[in-house]
Order: sequence, then C-alpha cells, then structure tokens
Amino acid sequence: MSNPYGRKIPVIVITGFLGSGKTTLLNHLVRQPGMESTAIVINEFGEIGVDHLLVESSTEMMVEMNNGCICCTIRGDLADKLGSLAMWMDAGRVPRVDRVVVETTGLADPAPILHTLMTDQHLLDRFRLGGVLTMVDAIAGASALDRFPEAVKQAALADAIVVSKRDLVETLSEPQAYEEFIARIRAINRTGTFHEAVRGVIDPAILHGLGDRGGVAATFAGLSDMIEAAGDHDECHDDSCGHAHVHRHRKSDEGITSFVVELHRAVDSRAFNEFLQELALEFGANLLRVKGILHVDDAPDMPAVIQGVQHVFFPVAWLDHWPDEERTSRLVFITHGVAPDVIRSRFGAQFV
Repeated sequence: MSNPYGRKIPVIVITGFLGSGKTTLLNHLVRQPGMESTAIVINEFGEIGVDHLLVESSTEMMVEMNNGCICCTIRGDLADKLGSLAMWMDAGRVPRVDRVVVETTGLADPAPILHTLMTDQHLLDRFRLGGVLTMVDAIAGASALDRFPEAVKQAALADAIVVSKRDLVETLSEPQAYEEFIARIRAINRTGTFHEAVRGVIDPAILHGLGDRGGVAATFAGLSDMIEAAGDHDECHDDSCGHAHVHRHRKSDEGITSFVVELHRAVDSRAFNEFLQELALEFGANLLRVKGILHVDDAPDMPAVIQGVQHVFFPVAWLDHWPDEERTSRLVFITHGVAPDVIRSRFGAQFV
C-alpha cells in the first residue's frame, strides 16, 4: 500500500435502468449551486437533453455549458474521453473541474466502467472512483428487476439509491406494491443510502457526499448502526470471534448477497493486500464489489479506503482521521453466488 496521495478528481457514476430518470436527475443537478465545476460524461448514442442544451454526438464531443459545466458524449472508450478531459484542462482549453459525473446507458452493467477507473494507469494519476448512484423506477422498477440481471447489478453496486417517480405511485401503481419493491431493493443493497426523488429533484449534497472523503467517512461511521438496525446477525462460534465478524442478510435477489466483515485488530498492509489478491483470484467476477475502511498497523491514525470490483482493486486511498472513536475495519462485500460464510472462513483463517 502506498502513502496517501494528493487530490484526484472524483468520478461519480450515475446508473439505472432504461427510463429510470437519470437524465432528468442530471437536468436538475447541473442547475444547482456548487455544480458549476462539474464535467458530465454521457455514455449514450444519439441526442440527449441536458440543462436545455441538446448535446449531439459530434467530432468535438465536448461542450462547455453556460453554467460552467462541461458536457460530452462518448462514441468510443471512456478512458480516452477522461484522458482528453485531463489534457484539455491542462492546456486551458476547458475550465478545471472538481468532479466528473458519468451517466451510463440504461442497459449497462456498471462493473466495466468501474474496472476502467480502477485499471487504467493514466486515469489513476488524475481520477478516482467517487461512488455509484443508481436510479430505480418506482413504477417499472420491479419489472426491470424480474427481467434484466443488469438492473439487479445496478442496484447492488450502488453507494446511493434514488427512487424516481414516487409521486406517480398513487395514480399508476399501488402503495403495497411500492412498499414490496422498496423492501426488495433494500434486500439487494443493505448498505447504500436511500433517497426518493420527485420529478427528478434531489438534494445535490447527495452527489457531493459520494465524491468527497467526508462522504466516505460518514458512510462507514453509520454502517454499524445500519447493520444493527437491520438485524439478522450471524452468531460466532469459533476462535475468530471478536476478530472477523460477518453480519449477514440471507434474503437475496438473483443470488446477490451483501454483508459486512469487521476486523477488530490492525492488519499488516502487505499481508492484507496479498489476501485481497487471493480473494480476487479465487472468486473473480463473483465479487461484485468490495468497499470499506481498514485499520492498518503502520498507519493507525489514518484509515485506508478499500475499493474493489470483481477481480480488480483500486489503489488504496486514505482518510485524514477515523469517522468515529472505534478503530474497527469494516468491509462491505456484495457477492453473486458466494455465501458469506465462505468469505468469513477466509478471514478467520488469515486474521485470527
């Protein structure tokens, strides 16, 4: 693990199934105070309206908007587009930005985009993953979950879930059906924050919180409380008790399970890095996402931020301080077809 690095531009991924309201959300967000220094990357073909501006695929593919945002569409590779953005900022061709927001196509599995952000060395020098926000449709979302595994992955990988069209439930759906849908989303993703949008309106602080280190700290400061409130804890019956607790939630969707591993002792950074690589080799694509903060013995006052998607782990970042007095490592695992006890046994064998 490397030493803490300087400021990199957070990249926030907004995903969600077709018609869930991603572009409507962006239309609202780009008008809000504090969003002026934002680059918006739209991973779509064709014409997309953003902030009363019709952005079309063109040779230039990047437009500076009146409020200072930069908007572009992608014909090719995301890495190329972010690389061009960095180059144009350095050359003074476009203003410097505080964050990048990537809107994915509605049919996309977001994992490949996260892979790009984690593996391209040129991007790693300038950008970091800020978080994933997933839009889910209060009216058609349940059907999308039933029919398309991409919709389930989009919900599972989210740091924040925003429900759109809540205002239409009373006229186009049934309150009970909506409550069942929300319960299903919460079962798929137990650790993401949950929000409702009415006509695409949300507090932009949600987006800011995903992209800054304070948002990371707040997320994991509240994680234990969220798990405690959800209940359904595993009992610990072996010598690893007190060292590698796993809080499990048995209800899953399409084989997706989320759970939290807690380590109550500091770990050796090199040994833990090797352990993560072994997990990635063994479980590969079934590790949909791993995220958390880690107590490292050679940097006890600064928790390390761990981010991984499938077989790739992002270079470690560091928080300036612990989000609470308890210096407990907390790692969220979102897996497909991998039981929590399997991961637990690996931790128990290594960190007892």
